[in-house]
Amino acid sequence: MDRVALRGLKARGHHGVLPHEREEGQDFVVDLVLGLDTRPAAADDDLGKTVHYGVVAEEVVAVVRGEPVDLIETLAERIADRCLKHDVVREVEVVVHKPQAPITVPFDDVTITITRSRV
Repeated sequence: MDRVALRGLKARGHHGVLPHEREEGQDFVVDLVLGLDTRPAAADDDLGKTVHYGVVAEEVVAVVRGEPVDLIETLAERIADRCLKHDVVREVEVVVHKPQAPITVPFDDVTITITRSRV
């Protein structure tokens, strides 16, 4: 399986369990790896036979900006579901970064990584 990767998609969302996370929002960063067969697109040089990563990026940002959830696990699941709606995408790895997580000690990042595929 071939892979198309999008790294560092940034969007502001209002996800989290604490009231200030919901009210003020914070920045989230998403990395994606989409698994698909790119041979048909490459053979015909045809965008219609592969995934349009620009569209995927817009859809992922819309999910992050969309309806708030408590957990980044839930956010990652929603992003994976959205990616798998593209017929050519067989598998997706989603990493959601929450660099402004409410942690009381110094840290660089908090992430959740999930992998989902078509059943």
